[in-house]
Amino acid sequence: MFLKADNTYLRALEPTDLDFLYSLENDTSVWHVGNTLTPYSRFVLEAYLENAAQDIYTVKQLRLVICNHGQQAIGAIDLYDFDPLHRRAGIGIVVTAEHRGNGHAKEALHLLLGYCQSKLQLHQVYCSVTATNLPSIHLFTQAGFQQVGVRKEWLRTLDGWEDVVEFQKVF
Repeated sequence: MFLKADNTYLRALEPTDLDFLYSLENDTSVWHVGNTLTPYSRFVLEAYLENAAQDIYTVKQLRLVICNHGQQAIGAIDLYDFDPLHRRAGIGIVVTAEHRGNGHAKEALHLLLGYCQSKLQLHQVYCSVTATNLPSIHLFTQAGFQQVGVRKEWLRTLDGWEDVVEFQKVF
């Protein structure tokens, strides 16, 4: 176990996560959040898993699996655009639909923020959230992130354009 809270823990990706990652990455209901346009193949995800153990200082990103205490993979939390010089990184999080609203995202974010501060010694983290994603806005606000801007009509959706809210947390 990597990082543990009351009902949630984070761990590194394992080769056995292929099916979970395949379903998570190919969930079209969250594609707009990550700008995904096409499905991921198992081949591509297998290659990704083979390289997932590379050092964050080399690949500038880190993906951890969010698990409940039943050892079930229920989501993922990412550090991306890791910048060791300026000591900052972006954060992304997704929890499977059936496990949302149970506090797992809150615990996972708290664990990752502690890791960012104590192990990576980051000065700040940031995230981008669609303006209509009220649960995520609440999650990041409750975790001490401050809204620093809005990108107007930033994402094209089937219904038109959607704003993106930018958040930042300075430690």
